[in-house]
Amino acid sequence: MNKIITCVDGSVYSDNVCDAGIWAAKKLNKSILFLHAIEKNNASSTDDLSGAIGFGTRTALLSEMAALDEQRSKLALEVGKEMLAHSYSLASEKGCDSIEKVQRHGDISEAIVDLESDARLVVIGRSGSKLGIGFKVLGSHIEQIIRQVHTPVLIANEGFTEPKSFMLAYDGRENADKAVKRIIEGGLLHNLTCHLVTVKNRQSDLDEKFKQTEALLLENGFDVKSSMLEGNIFDSLMEYKSKSGVEMLVMGAFSHSKIAHVFLGSNTLKMIENTHLPLVILR
Repeated sequence: MNKIITCVDGSVYSDNVCDAGIWAAKKLNKSILFLHAIEKNNASSTDDLSGAIGFGTRTALLSEMAALDEQRSKLALEVGKEMLAHSYSLASEKGCDSIEKVQRHGDISEAIVDLESDARLVVIGRSGSKLGIGFKVLGSHIEQIIRQVHTPVLIANEGFTEPKSFMLAYDGRENADKAVKRIIEGGLLHNLTCHLVTVKNRQSDLDEKFKQTEALLLENGFDVKSSMLEGNIFDSLMEYKSKSGVEMLVMGAFSHSKIAHVFLGSNTLKMIENTHLPLVILR
C-alpha cells in the first residue's frame, strides 16, 4: 500500500483533487499516482442506430458516425493525456519525488478497484466533469467507490488547502472505534487538532466510551478538543462544525447495503451532501 491514487477528470475540482493528493503523498511519504478514466460516451453509438436508419442512407451515415466516434475517442485520449501531464507538473513543482500517471478506458470505479492492492488512499472530487461546484447530491461515482474499495477515501473540496484540524463524530459503536484505530495508525491526520464530538443518545455507556476514546487519542499524541452535544444529531454536528472552524471531516462507512442512506448512515450522508469541507471516509 504505497500509492496515493488521485483521480483527475477535467472537472472544476481537478486542481483541488491534485492538491489534496499531493498533500497526502507528502504527509505519508508515499508515491502519488494520477488516474484518468476514459468512460464510455452516453450518446447513441452506431450499433444502437444500425436498425433505425433507412436502407438507402444507412451505409453512408453509419460510416460517418463511426468516423466521428473514432475521432471523439482520439480526442478524449489526448485530452486525458494533457490532464495527466498537468497534474504531473503540479506534483513535481510542489516537491513530490515519486509520481506516476495512468490512463484507463472504462469506469473510474473499476479502474480504482484494479489498482487498489497497492493503494494507501484514494482521492476524488465531489462531482465529475459534467457537474459544477454547486452540485450538492452525492455523486454516483463517489457512492460506487466508497462501496467497492476498502481503502480510505479523501473527497476533496473546492479550494482545498492543507487542513490543521478535523472533526470526528463518535457514537460509541464498533465502527466508530474502528475509525479511531485507523486514525491513530494511519498517519494522515497526525499533528492535526482532533475535534472529538458526540451527540447524547440512549446508549448507556456512551459517556465512559467517549472519555476512553479521548484518553486514547491523547495518549497517541493528538491535540484533542472534546465536546458532548445534545439535540438532533445532524443539526448539532453542523452547528458545531460551523462554530468551531474545523477544516476537515472524518467519517466511517458502514455495511455493504445497496441503499445509500443505509450504507453510509442517514446522518453521515447528510453531512457529506451539506458540507464543502474535505472529507475522509474510513473503512
